[in-house]
Amino acid sequence: MSGILAHPLRVFALASLTPVALIALAAVFGGWFAAAALIYMTVLTYALDAIITRDTPALNEDETADDADLLSTVLALCHFALLGLVVHALGGGMQHSLTATACTFLAAGLFFGQVSNANAHELIHRGSWTLRTLGRWVYISLLFGHHASAHPKVHHRWVATPDDPNTAEDGESFYDFAPRAWAGSFVAGYEMEKQDLARSQRRRINPYYIYVAGAFLMICAALWIGGIGGFLVYLLLCLHAQMQLLLSDYVQHYGLMRDRHPDGEYAPVGVEHSWNAPHWFSTHMMLNAPRHSDHHAHPMRPYPALALPKAQEAPILPYSLPMMATIALIPPLWYRVMGRALRKWHNRTA
Repeated sequence: MSGILAHPLRVFALASLTPVALIALAAVFGGWFAAAALIYMTVLTYALDAIITRDTPALNEDETADDADLLSTVLALCHFALLGLVVHALGGGMQHSLTATACTFLAAGLFFGQVSNANAHELIHRGSWTLRTLGRWVYISLLFGHHASAHPKVHHRWVATPDDPNTAEDGESFYDFAPRAWAGSFVAGYEMEKQDLARSQRRRINPYYIYVAGAFLMICAALWIGGIGGFLVYLLLCLHAQMQLLLSDYVQHYGLMRDRHPDGEYAPVGVEHSWNAPHWFSTHMMLNAPRHSDHHAHPMRPYPALALPKAQEAPILPYSLPMMATIALIPPLWYRVMGRALRKWHNRTA
C-alpha cells in the first residue's frame, strides 16, 4: 500500500485532511486559525472551484481501492478526535473570542456535514464489515445513525420517485424538504430493517437499537467532555452537519423523477436522475461525492473510480455542490437558478 499521500490520491488526501488540521488549531488556539479554517471551507473552496476548471479522469479501481479505504479510515478516526476536541473547546475548555468561536463552529459544522458525511457515505457502501461499521458510527456520532440504513435500503431503491423521502420535487423548498426527508427516511429505514429481519435466518437485533443507544452514548460523552456547554455545542454541531447532509440530497436529486409505466413499475435508475458537478477542488475535498450519477449506477464503486458523465447524458449543476447548497437556503434565488437549469435539462431530454 503506497500511503494516503502517494500518487494518485494525494489531492484527495490534501483537500480533505487540511481542514482537519486547521479546525484542530482553531479549537486550541482560536484567533487567525479560526478564520483560516472557515475561509478554507468557504471562500478558498469557491475560489479554487472557479479558477481550476480541468476535470480529473476516473482512476483505476484496482490500483486505488486500498488507498481509498486507508484515507477513509484516517478521515473517520480524525472525525471522532476532531468532534471531541471542538466540543471541549467551544463548550468552555478553551477561552476564545466570540468571533473565533463562531468561525470554529461554522468551519467544523461544514467539515462534518460535507467531508465527514461524504466519507461515511463511502464507508457504508464498502464490502468490509469493519469499514461499514466505522461509517455507521460516524453517522451515529452526528445523531444521524438511521442514514446508514435508510440510504442504501430506501434511497438507492426508490430514488427519483415519490417513495423516496430524500428526493425533492420540483418547486419544493429546502425548508419543506428537510423535516419531511429526516422523518421519512427514519421511518422508511426502520421499516426496511424490520422486513429484512423477518426474512433473515440469522438472529440479530434491529440496528436502530444501536443507532439510538449510540446516540445516547454520544450525548453522555459530550456532557463528560464539555459539560452543559459542550452538550449544547454538540447538539448544534449535529444539527449543522445534518443540514449539510440534507442539503446534498436536496440539491443532487432536485426535480428529477423516473417515469412510471402503465403496470406501475418505475423506469430503471439512470445517470439522468442525479445532478452532478465537475468542480475540481470541492470534488476532491468531498471524495467525488458530486459525481453522483456514477455512484447510483455503481454503488459499490470506490470514490476514486467514479466518472463524471457527459453533459448531454446527465444534468450538471450550474455551480459547485457547496455553492448550490448555499443557494438552496434562499428559496427565491434557488427557484430562479435551479428552475432555469431544470427547464434546460427537461427541454434537452424532451
